[in-house]
Amino acid sequence: MSHAARRIEVPSSSPYAPIMGFSRAVRVGDFVSVGGTAPLDDDGATVGLGDPAAQARRCYATIEAALAGAGATLADVVRTRTMLTRIDDWEAVGQVRGEVFGATRPVDTVVEVSTFIKPEWLVEIEVDAVVGASGAGA
Repeated sequence: MSHAARRIEVPSSSPYAPIMGFSRAVRVGDFVSVGGTAPLDDDGATVGLGDPAAQARRCYATIEAALAGAGATLADVVRTRTMLTRIDDWEAVGQVRGEVFGATRPVDTVVEVSTFIKPEWLVEIEVDAVVGASGAGA
């Protein structure tokens, strides 16, 4: 007899979460998915206006906290998806990604999108992680 994997939902502080009905992250078994993460501070204000690197740093800080809430770390990340409104920002945002992940080297997809909910957002990032993928155990 198999047992269903326990589902853990990490709530989002985004002002859009209650409207759209989403969690920041969901863990099922060892798999954790963190949804599109915008450059918002804890009060819902946009961080790093006009600065794609600053916005990416904020996205990764939010993602790191969401992963922790699900019992994972950045070292457990196996995939990132980077969405940019200006594809020319890929290098600045990619530099931040390299700082965040170092030798972990998860796979990545970078795409250009037309806009986000707030036009001042230049980037949104989502990640998938597998708890224990870092080799450190969890």
